[in-house]
Amino acid sequence: MRRKIAILMLACITMLAVTACKDSADTGKRTFTVGFDKDFPPFGFVDENGNYTGFDLEVAAEVAKRLGWELKLQPISWEAKDMELSAGNIDCIWNGFTINGREDDYTWTDPYMANRQVFVVRADSGIKTLDDLKGKTVAVQLDSSAEAALNDRPDLLESFGEYIKTADYNTAMMDLEAGAVDAVAMDETVAMYQIEKRGLKFSILEETLAEEMYGVGFRLGNEELRDTVQKVLEEMAADGTLSEISVKWFGKDVTIIGK
Repeated sequence: MRRKIAILMLACITMLAVTACKDSADTGKRTFTVGFDKDFPPFGFVDENGNYTGFDLEVAAEVAKRLGWELKLQPISWEAKDMELSAGNIDCIWNGFTINGREDDYTWTDPYMANRQVFVVRADSGIKTLDDLKGKTVAVQLDSSAEAALNDRPDLLESFGEYIKTADYNTAMMDLEAGAVDAVAMDETVAMYQIEKRGLKFSILEETLAEEMYGVGFRLGNEELRDTVQKVLEEMAADGTLSEISVKWFGKDVTIIGK
């Protein structure tokens, strides 16, 4: 009797599993998991309601919608991004991600935005040029493009009085506002958004640290997924959707696809 019951239960479980698999296959939906830094406004961050938002995340949501995919936003530790990608925990890194210097490390979409690495200082600091940074305390986000750019400028690094690496730019900007640091090396697009959004009395030095391009980074060799996303991005650029999202976040169209 017990054997018959066990067999019946096993049959029921099997039928449920088959039905679940069939339902999943019938929907045709796949999960698209986007890895991002949740402390990197305006590209990806947590809003006042506790929701993930930002320019890149909104673009990713539109891409997933057009493909009929279920979007999963996965915040990651930025220094662990390669491990997350190689382990398959995320499908791509999409968050103001710089292509330059990483060309051979990922399979990239075409660039969708141009950016510069700059220095942000307090408006009343008297710092106007890179020479004025001599002896000053400069902060940068750990494992960021700004850090990589500074590594290529040992002459500049050696001139700093102190060089601090922070976990995220929100911390660095608060330290700058409090006077704990004299300058922050960072993405210009992020700096401009922070200054305008928070009404900070900061200025950006005219001399740049590096020029760069943003793209979506996939695991090396994953060209099929890259090509699928690239095609939709091109469609969004052509029909004006990409421009609309850019204007919403930056006040103007700063995207470069199809231009």
